[in-house]
Amino acid sequence: MMGLYLIAIAVIFSLGLGGILIDRAYRRFAAKNPQLGPFRDPGKCGCCSAGSGCDSACSTDSTER
Repeated sequence: MMGLYLIAIAVIFSLGLGGILIDRAYRRFAAKNPQLGPFRDPGKCGCCSAGSGCDSACSTDSTER
């Protein structure tokens, strides 16, 4: 029973660490290849040109509606 508990902890830790490493690799790749498009900031809304519907300052005419 204790072995299963330790395996679960190791799996959860590995998934979290893997996500961090993938994010860092993506940031490095985006910095080295700016011609492929901008790195998307995870704190902002989606694609504003497609009208994602976010309420942040993505479009300047959101107050005119």
